[in-house]
Order: sequence, then structure tokens, then C-alpha cells
Amino acid sequence: MIDNGYEREFAEQTFKQLEGFGSYGFPESHAASFALIAYASAWLKCWHPDIFCAALLNSQPMGFYVPAQIVRDAQDHRVEIRPVCVNASRWDCTLEPTADDSRFAVRLGLRMVKGLANANAAAIVGARADTPFASIDDLWRRAGVPVAALVQIAEADGFRATLGLARREALWAIKALRDEPLPLFAAAAAREQQQLVPEISEPAVSLRPMTAGTEVVEDYGHVGLSLRSHPVAFLRTDLQRRRIVTCQEAMDARDGRWLEAAGIVLVRQRPGSAKGVMFITLEDETGIANLVVWPQVFEKNRRIILSAGMFAVRGRIQREGEVVHLVAQRLTDLSSDLASVGDRDAAFPLPHGRGDEFHHGSPTPDPRGLAPKGLRTRDIYIPDLHIDSIKVKTRDFR
Repeated sequence: MIDNGYEREFAEQTFKQLEGFGSYGFPESHAASFALIAYASAWLKCWHPDIFCAALLNSQPMGFYVPAQIVRDAQDHRVEIRPVCVNASRWDCTLEPTADDSRFAVRLGLRMVKGLANANAAAIVGARADTPFASIDDLWRRAGVPVAALVQIAEADGFRATLGLARREALWAIKALRDEPLPLFAAAAAREQQQLVPEISEPAVSLRPMTAGTEVVEDYGHVGLSLRSHPVAFLRTDLQRRRIVTCQEAMDARDGRWLEAAGIVLVRQRPGSAKGVMFITLEDETGIANLVVWPQVFEKNRRIILSAGMFAVRGRIQREGEVVHLVAQRLTDLSSDLASVGDRDAAFPLPHGRGDEFHHGSPTPDPRGLAPKGLRTRDIYIPDLHIDSIKVKTRDFR
């Protein structure tokens, strides 16, 4: 530039601007390509939300959104989502015809079952090519997969849709199996051909059904989402009693209104260009809420923001056209409430007295109820060891 007659000060200033832009700017070719991808994705999501949902689920892990959010959005756009099924699911999520020929249903694939190996899923799909499985014993013999794989499918509730076995019934039936069938019974089954010869004839047992809350907890634990109820729906009565509004009510509120909303933490973002501001996405049974957390609020609530699976936030609504945020002022950890979902049998649990420490999430046992010697080693309460607690994996970007 100097050789072309420009002053050195002007040339250095120009190069500094180019250097600064290069750290975050898009070249023109990149911008054009991204615009085309964004347009094609928006068109596909608008006109074919069923195909769009299946494609995103089969591309996981990717992007900001977890499978639970993708499925939730598809259901909001009237797409039918069908659960994992040992007789209907392939490895990938697939499309199935519905009564309304204008749109497909999305069948969740065996890839959604946490821990299930692709090879075992392929063996199951190949074994049922001609004839669906009639029972767990039939699947075990024909597919030849290890018992651990059957346990993973049972925990994901994959035997309910066609075999009519709930989680507990399926796990009970699998207990009678082993990885290697006994030779005598294997030979008898081969001789009978179409008729199975079970190794153990167990009496019919009526197992206690799981509560609705436990079913949701198990769904999240073994599939990563639930087609039943949203976990926060089981806590709604308690939240209303505390005047905590839904995420949808918060996002519909007028500009400047002060309120308190709560939800499961889905996404935490703290871009380097935001000068320490954190953006958080919460979700409940009505939708999502977008939070803005200023640096001073973040420092006061660091532990809650970075570790809580669910929290309530009090703040002021900030609305700019269609863009709505809840600017956080105070946060309250609700992880203990979320952990209690497994004990809920319905969305409207019976009320309990103020002294009921179990239902109100007391952090430690009441020492007055212990033996005279005080707190013993086996009585130590560890809040993280909830058997029936929901763990929702968040997407954190810093």
C-alpha cells in the first residue's frame, strides 16, 4: 500500500482492521455456502418436519440441540414420534406411514438405546427379517445377542410396543436367560423347529408397575428423552404454589414485567465476544425460556448456574420485537425437586405437611429422629446418590 502511494499510518490502520475482522468474520464464499445450507434446512423443516426430525436424530451428536429438544419441536409441529421397538426399529430412526398420508411418523431407532452396540442391533434387525419376534426368548435364540444387550433394550422400554412387556416384566423375563443356551434345551428347540422349548418355566408374577414419574426418569436415563410427560409437569403444582410461572407465560409477558420462571437447563453459552454475559436456555412442559445472565449475577450464582440441572430464575422481561429474554436477577437451585420426579405418580401429587422432610427435600435428616448417639456413618446423607434422579445432559459453550 505504501508503494502505491498510501501513507504508512493509514496502511497500518487498515491491516489492523483486517486482522480484527479475520478472527470472527466469514469470507464471502463461506457466507454464501452457509446461507444456502440455512435456507435448505429452513425449507425442509417447514414443509417436511418429519424428515427433518429423523435426519437430525440420525446425525447426533451435533449442534446446540439434544434429541429431547428435536423430538419436542417435532411434536409441536404435529409429527408423531413412535418409541423404540424391538420388532419395528432399525439402527437409525426411520419414517413409517400413518393414517394421514401427507406426513410420516418417526420411529426412534435402536441407536437411541444407550450402550447398545451397532453389531448387536444389526443382529436383531437381521434375525427378524422374515418373522417378528414372538417373545424375549425367541429373540435371544434367533438373534444370538448377549443378555446385556437385551437388558439395555428392556431398560429403554423396547419390548412394550409389540410384545406388551413393560420394563420390569421384560427385565424379569431376561433374568432366566444366559449368554450360552444349555445344549439339551437348544437341541430340543431345534428339533421342535417352530416351537420354543424354554429352559426355565417360571410362574406368572404380577410385578408392581412403575410410577409415571419413574417411567419418565428411566426414559431419560436410557434413551435421553421421553414420549410420556415432561419432567417439570410433575412439579407444576408445587411451582404454582410458589408463584413460579411457566416458560411460555414468561416469554409471552409484557416488556419490563418482573416474574419467576423455572425449567431444566438445556444450553449454557458464554461467547468470548459477549464481555462475560452468559445465555441460558431453560425448558419445561410448555416450551423454552431464554435467559440473560450479567457477569455480576453470574459471579453471585456461579455454583447454581454451572452445576444445577434445574433452577428457578427471577428477573425482568426484556422484549425487542420478536426477541424475548428474561434478564436474571436471582437464581434458586431446584435440583432436589427434579430428583423427586421418580417418586411422583401423577402430575398432581397429594399435599404433604411442612414437616415432611422426604417430600420437601430437606438437605439432611432431622437429627432429632436419630438414635441417641447421634449421626452414624451409615446415616450420612449424600445428595448426589439418587437412584431415581433425572440427569439431563446440557450443551455448554464457552
